[in-house]
Amino acid sequence: MTGAIRRPVRVAVIATMLTGVLLLLCCTGGTAAFFLTGLGGGDGEDGDSLAGFGCGPIRPVDIVGELPKFTEYGDAQVRNAAIIIKVGQDLGVPSRGWVIALATAMQESALRNLANSDVPESLALPHEGVGADHDSLGLFQQRPGWGSVAERMTPSYTARKFYEKLVKVRSWQRRPLTVVAQQVQISAYPDAYAKHEELASKIVDALAGGAARTVEINGKAVCDAAERGEIAASGWTAPIPGDVGSGFRTASRPSHNGVDIGAAKGTEIRAAAAGRVLVARCDPDNRGRRDCDVDGYPDKGGCGWYVDLLHAGGYITRYCHMVVQPRVKLHQIVPAGEVIGQVGSSGNSSGPHLHFEVHLRNDRSSRGAVDPVPFMRARGAPLRAAE
Repeated sequence: MTGAIRRPVRVAVIATMLTGVLLLLCCTGGTAAFFLTGLGGGDGEDGDSLAGFGCGPIRPVDIVGELPKFTEYGDAQVRNAAIIIKVGQDLGVPSRGWVIALATAMQESALRNLANSDVPESLALPHEGVGADHDSLGLFQQRPGWGSVAERMTPSYTARKFYEKLVKVRSWQRRPLTVVAQQVQISAYPDAYAKHEELASKIVDALAGGAARTVEINGKAVCDAAERGEIAASGWTAPIPGDVGSGFRTASRPSHNGVDIGAAKGTEIRAAAAGRVLVARCDPDNRGRRDCDVDGYPDKGGCGWYVDLLHAGGYITRYCHMVVQPRVKLHQIVPAGEVIGQVGSSGNSSGPHLHFEVHLRNDRSSRGAVDPVPFMRARGAPLRAAE
């Protein structure tokens, strides 16, 4: 399927809600307007932004020795991140929990152990800044119900209390990070956590041997195996298992802005990460026809039945050529791994397969497209052959 030409999404930030309106130019023709809210934010980095970190075996975090540098945080903040991860390791919490805990602390305190000007006792204890949010303290801005002042000013204690509540959240490993974090924290700004997921994954990878690329299978952390609905600690999963055939912008197809993954008609397609539905419709072909309930053919034009999802970090994934109408609706929030449709051959297609694209920086045009193969591999959800 030939890559689409679309305009980039222009996102305006109002408080913590992201809202945008754009005109969609789909595949080889057709227009549709849609409204975008809530999820997104941040500019996605290059398509292989996490690929520098190898995976496995997961190593215990050393909170005393020299730690990696991150331009976003100072040494003390990275040390606090190491403490959060180590507490999770000591408690036996799967690595997805470390990512969620880090993203939460990044939002609540920017990984600083904060005292509070309204809690004088906290000012006499070691701290890395002073906040003024009610009587909240520490890395996770916990209030008195979480513990004493001294306890809430102890990073390891606050991390342990966070994890103890986290693991009680139903299906926490499969649900969107922002939903899980909100159930633990009860924040006034529940949508804010998701924007930290990418960097939290990067820090977990750097400190714990690529742990964000692992998935829990039979109680063990397995590298680069997130598919068939299994979710990597990074929050990503392969949309379908299957052979990658036609690649990204090859010499023979330089405008092919994604990859084609072969699969039998009817194979379930899963959301590659938690996201909001931007588009779920039949794409007009070159002649403006919306006849997606029949098999297409080469040079017909269009994606057929297709879905676009917006993910935290400004990433967009696209799923084309579905056999029937998608199972999701416009604006719907879907968790990673949820079935959104089935493989087909509608639109510009020569046979059953999934055309899968990844776009950065909220840009749905060809300018935003990156090669999905290294992008997904870096997140522990490689596109590879079925067993």
